[in-house]
Amino acid sequence: MYIIFFLIWIIFNGQFTLEIAAFGLVIAGLIYWFICKFMGYKPKMDVILFKKSLLVIHYCIVLIIEILKANGAVFKMVYSSKYQLEPAVIHFKTNLNSKFAKVLLANSITLTPGTITVSLEDNEYTVHCLDKELAQGIDSSIFVQLLERIERVG
Repeated sequence: MYIIFFLIWIIFNGQFTLEIAAFGLVIAGLIYWFICKFMGYKPKMDVILFKKSLLVIHYCIVLIIEILKANGAVFKMVYSSKYQLEPAVIHFKTNLNSKFAKVLLANSITLTPGTITVSLEDNEYTVHCLDKELAQGIDSSIFVQLLERIERVG
């Protein structure tokens, strides 16, 4: 958090000099001390936030890869004359606890071509799939695994 405060100081100043950097180090230190003393922030939270941010970046990379793979699969399904589409609506539950993780999973499913999250109630998802083949393993997908891993950090 201290580094973020310092970077914000530098960005808002619009230039970088030794004096601005030195003054920014002091100001960032005072703000960090203030939030630790009076707002209940603990330096241990910095480590947790760093680990979670790395996992979220990994999640975004996996999401992009899965979107690209699903694009190819849907393209083959739609433009192949041999393939007969069989749409399906599936229901599944997850063990995700936070609302953030639940909504992120629902949005990730919707962003992936060929699937749309129809509803999310508590831990139960209703998903419409362009083909029943796209529904296989959705309840234990890489998205669910990564989100469970993100929730375990801390």
